[in-house]
Amino acid sequence: MIIMAQEVKTGTTKSKLAGYYTSGKKLGFTAADSLFQMNIGFRVQSRTGYGKEEGKTGVAEGEIRRMRLKLDGFVVDPKFGYKVELGFSARDIGTVAVGNSGDVILDGVFFYKPNSNVTLAFGQTKLPGNNQRVISSGALELTDRSINNSKFNIDRDFGLFVEYAKEKKEKFYYGLKGAISKGEGRNWVRTSDDGIALTGKIELFPLGAFTKNGSNFEGDLMREKTPKLMLSGAFNQNNKALRSQGELGSLLYEARTLKSVFVDAMFKYNGWSATGAYMSRTTNNPITVDALDAAKTQAVFVGHGYDAQLSYIFPSEYQLIGRFSTQTVEDAIRTKSPNTDEYTLGLSKYLFGHKMKIQTELSYDKVDKLGVGISNNWFARFQVEIGL
Repeated sequence: MIIMAQEVKTGTTKSKLAGYYTSGKKLGFTAADSLFQMNIGFRVQSRTGYGKEEGKTGVAEGEIRRMRLKLDGFVVDPKFGYKVELGFSARDIGTVAVGNSGDVILDGVFFYKPNSNVTLAFGQTKLPGNNQRVISSGALELTDRSINNSKFNIDRDFGLFVEYAKEKKEKFYYGLKGAISKGEGRNWVRTSDDGIALTGKIELFPLGAFTKNGSNFEGDLMREKTPKLMLSGAFNQNNKALRSQGELGSLLYEARTLKSVFVDAMFKYNGWSATGAYMSRTTNNPITVDALDAAKTQAVFVGHGYDAQLSYIFPSEYQLIGRFSTQTVEDAIRTKSPNTDEYTLGLSKYLFGHKMKIQTELSYDKVDKLGVGISNNWFARFQVEIGL
């Protein structure tokens, strides 16, 4: 029987963790005996743009930035849920080579909800890190995440996840999230080690819950009637990491233990949305050296960064967005990685919320390379997103 799937109910209380089972109405079906449900979603981001780095010729781009297929639902009972997300764009899949068919699998995770406040999960999905990374790339105000998210986020991993939240509409409440995971990122099968990653996060909602899980998408599309605020902090320790960014990045020549800190704030009221973020990564001795050739080195990306973002959505569903990001690397890797400031202005038009929208942006990067000086880079993008 084909249906438009609604929020899953557990007993007499509907699930507040909508992202786990369904992100609203989707096309799906439920078995006649109600022992199985599958919701089907997809989205496509089509992007074109032009970039100009100082001293170089301009570059035009055109690509399917993301193309995703999503399946979620439950088996036997709504307490036993699942989520599958597959990526088919070139950037999702990565390099295809002999013995490596590409990273098609983004999420593959099973859930158990003993009650409406607690969720246990096992499989591969996003770690509870910085808020902009946890938010879907289809729910962003600009065409992509910040330069700090690109370098400091802890992405997806395979492991055991737990979440607790007792949502209150108008009163203070908090949420707790944690994970024990492999530490090498999604679909990692190249090597094995005994290092694991530990992640913990706390979310505070001093003014009660956002409308329709508004902390899980950017922009005040709901035009909150009363001010809403979320404050969060997360910590991740990745023991014996093998990659330069922990769950992401190039292979290191030696394992390192990485520590990451994330602090986020989100405020929404009457069409206004403001967010701020701090991210950092540290380790002892970030430079790793090839045991067979001392001239070959690979560095852990260590440093910190700040993001500040402000937007207003008009009743006409047009939106203006501004973002400033600053990224500072540790002195030990200054010869390899620059300090960067980025300024971005964007204009979006929402046709059906984040499911169907048109986005444009103009960005300026000030890149400070040690021994080279400051270079000024520009890029402009136009993007159309459609999804279900």
